[in-house]
Amino acid sequence: MKLDILVMAAHPDDAELSCAGTICAAIAQGKKVGIVDFTRGELGTRGTPEIRLAESAVASSIMGIHARENLEFRDGFFVNDEEHLLKLIAVIRRYQPEVVLANAVDDRHPDHIKGAALARDACFKSGLRMIATTEKDGTPQTAWRPKNVYHYIQDRLLKPDFVVDITPYWNTKIAAIRAFKSQFHDPNSTEPESYLTSPQYLHFTEARNREMGHTIGVEFGEGYMTDKMIGVTDVTALL
Repeated sequence: MKLDILVMAAHPDDAELSCAGTICAAIAQGKKVGIVDFTRGELGTRGTPEIRLAESAVASSIMGIHARENLEFRDGFFVNDEEHLLKLIAVIRRYQPEVVLANAVDDRHPDHIKGAALARDACFKSGLRMIATTEKDGTPQTAWRPKNVYHYIQDRLLKPDFVVDITPYWNTKIAAIRAFKSQFHDPNSTEPESYLTSPQYLHFTEARNREMGHTIGVEFGEGYMTDKMIGVTDVTALL
């Protein structure tokens, strides 16, 4: 299946927290969207890899995405090397996305920073025909380079290069986030508390998206950064 947008995420729930509104907006426009999670989130304070996989399936259904894979890289220990690059390049060539959304270039969690670099390098190298990759059945893949790589903003407040209006999809985004029941506030949980399990964390998420929305004159927004100059063909289409 060819995708219009492929979201790359270091952990299950990164995509939901950071760009679920953008995903839902794109799907509403008729675009095909998929997610590739790098790890199973096995170092998370709460839950298990199996639980998070099940939660990912629920979140995927809520958003209505067209494909989702988990590369099962080691949570906390994956690196930007040939082995990891080749696995990610194979995914890029399989789905041939026009646009990739990737982790934040700077953030509290080191995996997010590593994920951003891995995604950026893989998207470039995926266009090099002398790098050979195959499908799972051994069929050789064709080189493919996405047109654009955009980095979503996560925990740290970074200045975006552009902001997407997600106001109509805010409630769907929250529902997708809450699908990860093991990761967020649950007064009945007996597991240890973590940075994410504070009842204030989802308030922070709402505040961040309201702040991003405010910058472009809407209620909710998601911000993105890019290394590439942004061009437009219709100035009247800008908010």
